[in-house]
Amino acid sequence: MNEQQLHARIPTWRAVIQWGFFAWVLFIGIRFGIFVRHFETAGATPLVSRPPGVEGFLPIGALAGTKLWLATGDINPVHPASLVIFITIVAMSLLAKKSFCSWLCPVGTLSEAAWKLGARLFGRNFRVWGWLDWVLRGVKYLLLLFFVKIILIDMPSFALAAFLDAPYWAVSDVKMLHFFTRMSATTVTIIAILTCLSLLYKNAWCRYLCPYGALLGVASFLSPFKIRRDAAGCTGCRKCSRACPSGLTVHEKETVRSPECTGCLTCVANCPEREVLRMAPPLWQRPLPAWAFPALVVILFAAGIGAGMATGNWQSSLTYDDYRRLIPMVPYLSH
Repeated sequence: MNEQQLHARIPTWRAVIQWGFFAWVLFIGIRFGIFVRHFETAGATPLVSRPPGVEGFLPIGALAGTKLWLATGDINPVHPASLVIFITIVAMSLLAKKSFCSWLCPVGTLSEAAWKLGARLFGRNFRVWGWLDWVLRGVKYLLLLFFVKIILIDMPSFALAAFLDAPYWAVSDVKMLHFFTRMSATTVTIIAILTCLSLLYKNAWCRYLCPYGALLGVASFLSPFKIRRDAAGCTGCRKCSRACPSGLTVHEKETVRSPECTGCLTCVANCPEREVLRMAPPLWQRPLPAWAFPALVVILFAAGIGAGMATGNWQSSLTYDDYRRLIPMVPYLSH
């Protein structure tokens, strides 16, 4: 099998990685639900070990933990996995574009499934007017600036330490579980609206509203890996640009530097010319094997999580007695 045929298989590889990771996240959620239920029923239901991976859904607390870690050198032991996952994902963007968004993020996977379903239902996906698209894309960066201001700029280290030592932070993972399992009418309405928008417009949440994606996009500017185009070999067919889920004009760029590029390799898979498009670091002349970048994405994530485990920054310091005391208090805890 030649390299061009391998490139054509990239979408299949990505789908396997995406849905495999989604299944793992779903398993973590179910297991955590069983864990919490044990304490909600005062021990009447079975107890399973708590999966630390659930802390990946606590990015705001992880941002607070990151500032505290950088300021004091201490990692808060209550939810250390949240910091490990957050740092791992940011590091992935620094090295390999916004690859977490397109290869691993469960929200990104569902968003992509939605617009593909919408294309089948309506025959196509719709596009926002160019000027409005530019304005709306700025919303996620404004949301990012809001969190950066209130957490990284306004909150002093002692206030962050107090927040991370409070009962609310201790059960924030339980509150996040209840967000999904005990949705209010407002939550259901908002999710329904976002789902409808995702059916009509490609990656509506990711493109316009996700502050996490905005942060990873900013970090990705420093990534040595970028989509690079051989202008001499390009025929100008524009198949790369038409296929790009982010709507980038790949056919016009020698190097795609946009923070909207997620490193999904869809453009590479759709290029009909041999070795015209490639994901590679600068000054790298020889084409990398088609499997190299997907392998790098998985290895970087596994290495980050493995480092957290190896250094003892993965399991929560909360004990069985702590959870037995705190979980019944969840409905009464607030900021």
